[in-house]
Amino acid sequence: MSHTKSDVILERMMALHPKIIDLTLDRVWRLLDALGNPQDDLPPVIHIAGTNGKGSTQAMIRAGLEAAGHKVHAYTSPHLARFHERIRVVGELISEPDLSAVLDECYAANNGENITYFEITTCAALLAFARSKADYTLLEVGLGGRLDATNVVANPKMTVITPVSIDHQQFLGDTLAEIAAEKAGILKRNVPCVVARQEEEGLEVIETVATRVGAPLCAYGQQWHVAAERDGMIFQDETGLLDLPRPNLPGDHQLMNAGAALAVLRQLGIGAQACEMAVSNAHWPARMQRLSKGPLVDGAPQAEIWLDGGHNPAAGEALASHLNSLPDRPTVLICGMLNTKDIGGYLRPLAKVADGLIAVSIPGEANTLPAETTAQAAKEVGISSHTAQSVQDAVAEITSTTPSARVLICGSLYLAGAILRENG
Repeated sequence: MSHTKSDVILERMMALHPKIIDLTLDRVWRLLDALGNPQDDLPPVIHIAGTNGKGSTQAMIRAGLEAAGHKVHAYTSPHLARFHERIRVVGELISEPDLSAVLDECYAANNGENITYFEITTCAALLAFARSKADYTLLEVGLGGRLDATNVVANPKMTVITPVSIDHQQFLGDTLAEIAAEKAGILKRNVPCVVARQEEEGLEVIETVATRVGAPLCAYGQQWHVAAERDGMIFQDETGLLDLPRPNLPGDHQLMNAGAALAVLRQLGIGAQACEMAVSNAHWPARMQRLSKGPLVDGAPQAEIWLDGGHNPAAGEALASHLNSLPDRPTVLICGMLNTKDIGGYLRPLAKVADGLIAVSIPGEANTLPAETTAQAAKEVGISSHTAQSVQDAVAEITSTTPSARVLICGSLYLAGAILRENG
């Protein structure tokens, strides 16, 4: 693969800090100040935190805003196939020349000081957004919220907290309450916050922080409701009721993500037709995405090959629920995970729906869990499992005996990204 200029700069940025994650805002404030504080010149910001569903919720908000005729910037992480996916300027992925230019500028302004890769690239995104006119800026938190590099906008238009669950304990705390407090760190005085369905313990913390800082909440089960209705969905808030199709993003869990997105859009005064487009037109790869092209599909024409990047226990529950709703078909998982994840918690719910699992190591990823460890964890929760050298080998093995199998490649966004680079 040929390297672009941005690839070279990004590689250089990886060496600016000994740690990948080091939560503090001091380095970000320093660099933003050197850049002229672009965070103060952004179009109105909608800031999104949470454990699961941030990307899908953002995608639906963006689809609704764009359907209503608005120009939208969007920032998300991590990327899957190319870094450019993280920065969408006025609806389009940032161009290679523009990306290289803002990365170069940030690297020069940082002047060799310590700063993490995520921090300096977030500053680059904010710089790109500040220099292009738009109606809204959607910022997705990278990790946590309170000390995340995106938490530098003093007066966002709105904040959003998607479902909070246990993940990243080494950075955010061991309990749901501690993690929820970190997510609630994005709340700002007099800035409304849309809150998706939460565990009671998490919601109590969010409500306490909201009261302390003076942030009005628009919470699921209180100010808004969403429910499945026959082949569609019903959304209701204090302004009325919407009868809509089911989200085009597959999985029952997308109903809640759609509800949060619709709550945001309604608060912004977006009309019913654009709200329908929000749930019908959103696109978000590697969330129960069925592959339709590429070498994997070509080599297994009778199989269903799916891709999902979820990687924590809540994602495992959502994935199992969706698989259970599909027509009966032999289902085999090809799983690769990072060594920082709760693999048993992720796989346990999937034991009810998987006929087997083939474990792989994530190619090119230093923090991959060894395939043998993944296979052993699968056996411990009751899934018949063994290892393969690659996803390609695993697909070939599965389809050699069961040509029409349902194959789900899962466990990590990094694994999903590797697959999409070759089959996207």
